[in-house]
Amino acid sequence: MKQEKDFKLRITDDGNEQDINDIHAMLKEYNLSKREASKNVPIGLFLEDEKNKKVAGLTGEIFGNWLCIHYLFVAEEFRKEGMGSKLLLSAETEAVKRGCKYAFVDTFSFQAPEFYKMHGYKEVFTLNDYPYSGKRHYYTKDLV
Repeated sequence: MKQEKDFKLRITDDGNEQDINDIHAMLKEYNLSKREASKNVPIGLFLEDEKNKKVAGLTGEIFGNWLCIHYLFVAEEFRKEGMGSKLLLSAETEAVKRGCKYAFVDTFSFQAPEFYKMHGYKEVFTLNDYPYSGKRHYYTKDLV
């Protein structure tokens, strides 16, 4: 058994970027030493008006066989006009071109569960009482 050392426990509530980046770097280094090689390639699709102001967008990453959708947003005044569908389908098409076989996304109950289901996503997990009384849904889709 390893000898116990004296370490100082520091608890914060400030979201210090350096602290977060330090832990992320350590975790990333560890993960890269243990898992199969793959690239994380960012992907972004944006709909902009004539003044180049973003009105909708989708961001995520290509990770191995997966399109991982981080954010999909459409300004409220443009919802129900097909912009979200255009972004999602375009991202999926691009992901397949880049070798993806699957897609992953999570969303809150008040956001877009029905939207993703309508586009063929299957729920694989729901986190109940998140953060207190809501739900967070996790979906995947076979792209090929």
